[in-house]
Amino acid sequence: MTFQAYLDNIEAKTGKTPDDFLAWAKQKGYFNKETKAMTIVNDLKSEFGLGHGHAMAIVQHLKNEGKDK
Repeated sequence: MTFQAYLDNIEAKTGKTPDDFLAWAKQKGYFNKETKAMTIVNDLKSEFGLGHGHAMAIVQHLKNEGKDK
């Protein structure tokens, strides 16, 4: 499965776009050096019902796209 396919599946499941997750992470204050990936993963699982692999894909997206946010 490609990375884009993961993002597409996540959007189909949650109705949230990758940009929505960027906004969510910014609102949560996750763009700091203290936040651990597993904190974000656990919140994604809890709040959006994502599995581990899909949650990790969002974390990677946040790392790639959220550097300057």
